[in-house]
Amino acid sequence: MLAKLKIENIAIIELADIDFENGFNVMTGETGAGKSIIIDSINAVTGERTSKELIRTGAESGKVTAVFEDTGSEVAELLENMGIECDGTVVISRTIKKDGRNICSVNGTPTTVSMLKGIGSHLINIHGQHDSQSLLQPENHCLYIDDFGGNGSLISKYAQSYSELLETEAQIKSIDTDEQQKARRIDMLTYQINELEEADIEVGEKDALTSRRNFLRNAQGIIDALTSAYESLMADGGGVDSISDAAYELENAAGLYDGAADVSERITNAKYEIEDCCEEIRGLISQAECDPEELEEIEERLDLLRRLSSKYGATEEQMLEFLDNAKAELESITLSEERLEALEQKRKVILAKTQKLADELTKKRQRAGEQLSKQICAQLKFLDMPNVRFTAERKAKPLSPDGADEIEFLISPNVGEEPKPLAKIASGGELSRIMLAIKNVLTSDSSNETMIFDEIDTGVSGSAARKIAEKLKEVSQGRQVICVTHLAQIAAKADCHFLINKFVKNNKTYTKVTHLDYNGRTEELARIMGAGDDNSAFIKSAQELLKKS
Repeated sequence: MLAKLKIENIAIIELADIDFENGFNVMTGETGAGKSIIIDSINAVTGERTSKELIRTGAESGKVTAVFEDTGSEVAELLENMGIECDGTVVISRTIKKDGRNICSVNGTPTTVSMLKGIGSHLINIHGQHDSQSLLQPENHCLYIDDFGGNGSLISKYAQSYSELLETEAQIKSIDTDEQQKARRIDMLTYQINELEEADIEVGEKDALTSRRNFLRNAQGIIDALTSAYESLMADGGGVDSISDAAYELENAAGLYDGAADVSERITNAKYEIEDCCEEIRGLISQAECDPEELEEIEERLDLLRRLSSKYGATEEQMLEFLDNAKAELESITLSEERLEALEQKRKVILAKTQKLADELTKKRQRAGEQLSKQICAQLKFLDMPNVRFTAERKAKPLSPDGADEIEFLISPNVGEEPKPLAKIASGGELSRIMLAIKNVLTSDSSNETMIFDEIDTGVSGSAARKIAEKLKEVSQGRQVICVTHLAQIAAKADCHFLINKFVKNNKTYTKVTHLDYNGRTEELARIMGAGDDNSAFIKSAQELLKKS
């Protein structure tokens, strides 16, 4: 149950601390006093979409904190799977920043808004005017049936099988193309494969050829430079002879003068090093000599690679990848007849499986529809619709993502009338009662869940209002119900009554939430019933209403 709700800087609420009770809680107040803000705050803390526009004017952020008690094992297991500790109490907070950021936590553990939504769906069930409108849309009726029938597991199996069927049919369609188009594609792929295979491309050859071409283009200059260096060193009286003479003289000097020994050794080593360099230069000159035709062959090869890269990819890797893909596609087309036959056989198997699951789902939906209709009729008879006939009409449709069933709720409020779609028959008051009946039936087993009804009394008065009040009171036995209402009959049934009113102070609007005692409830019920300046009669009526309730 929702035990505490703290609202800070949300719309016209600067600060509100609300302590809800188990059983039947009601909130009343003038239109615009802030009742919808409290519902919006509960929506926010349970993960629904919200906006920074909710932040109170002048504040940098708004915050909602909710404390849920006795949440049960299902919620505890859910939180445990999220890595959040839970001892039966769940504290959820959500801060909305002006920059659009949201800061969320559950039991002190940071969470995301989507996590709040997953947790909130197990804690709160809110029915508002939007639900009544969704009841008019036939595409939602199958969801109600599946919820009531517990069809979730079967729907998942069906959806997976249906997805496999669609995937297989897409593969068949991609293979089963026009024969002329297929022949043209084979010709194109064959040409591309031959062209690339004949080129015999190797990874890295473009860089290697470019480097070799640059060398060949400058080969003569390189040979001239190497030859000149060689001749300078090896010519008579050149570098080698000069160093050899110097080495000879220093060797003689070293034999007579110890101080010359070191430089003599160094010069001798240098002579040997220079002689080795000369041999290496001569080898380089030999290697640099080239065939003029080689440069032409390299240019032709690079030109071929350029032309191929413009069609098949900028690098050798990309061109080879294109070749592999082309071969695979050609093989796929060549073997398409065999694959097509195999896929057709696979499709038959999956279609049979999908159809079987759809048939199972249809049977479960028909049974659930009959049971739901009976229970809703029983609820509606209590809610002052004694002659109502409510049915879930099923029509077959082709296999689709949600099965092979079109389900629409039909209603006949009066004797002698054939059931017709809700949108054509039901009034606002009838829709509210139908929605209350559906909610009561669908949530009959969820005692831990808090049910919130936002203006369930729309379009209702008189005896119907009294019956709705009795039903809400009945629903609250064993679970918590929170209701926003404008009817005294409903408010009088409450175990806990809150008055929401607003006031202006220092040119700012504030909302105040008051937990009413007996006298406060009497005055508020009198106001709801229409009390003016002389309210004594209304006060007496309110006291009688509370006494009966």
